[in-house]
Amino acid sequence: TKAFTTQITVLTLIALKLAKAKGAISASDYHMHLQELELIPEKVRESLKSDAHIKTISEVYKDMPNFLYLGRGFNFPVALEGALKLKEISYIHAEGYAAGELKHGPIALIDEKVPVVVVAPSDALLEKTLSNMHEVAARGGNIILITDEAGAKQAGPDINEIILMPDVHELVQPIVATVPVQLLAYHTAVFMGTDVDQPRNLAKSVTVE
Repeated sequence: TKAFTTQITVLTLIALKLAKAKGAISASDYHMHLQELELIPEKVRESLKSDAHIKTISEVYKDMPNFLYLGRGFNFPVALEGALKLKEISYIHAEGYAAGELKHGPIALIDEKVPVVVVAPSDALLEKTLSNMHEVAARGGNIILITDEAGAKQAGPDINEIILMPDVHELVQPIVATVPVQLLAYHTAVFMGTDVDQPRNLAKSVTVE
């Protein structure tokens, strides 16, 4: 879990440094983004307040054979991470997709036995992602939405579960949104009785090519 979030942080810092060097962002924007990154520990602590709610959701859906994760833009990799973690430690089949690709195949899998975890904090892409969610709901899919308060207000009545994350700048949303998807995988694995510290067939680091 720590590798994913620290990699995002380092890559964000590199991107900011390059943007500043090229003059692509102003000095004030550069410092504003750094301040957002400095707030991450506090925002992660806020995210952890949803732990009990996520545990309850995990208990409801732990016996489902397949999960689908959706995200757009910066949050597409979070969907991939959520699916990967669920596979790794609970041994439930899960796939992460860019939400814009839903109609190009994954939508054929949707029924009441496929929970769909949607990572969609409020941003410029939220409206399009909400449209995807309504498509899922129309086919009987169970939607678990990870969003902030502004996103929750726009979500509509089709959502089965909402996991609230703190309101943060779009640039650092993936770091904060990763916490709920990892907790969802963790609690599901615990309910399944698997060893979350030593998943079968996995090594802490890859030692062979």
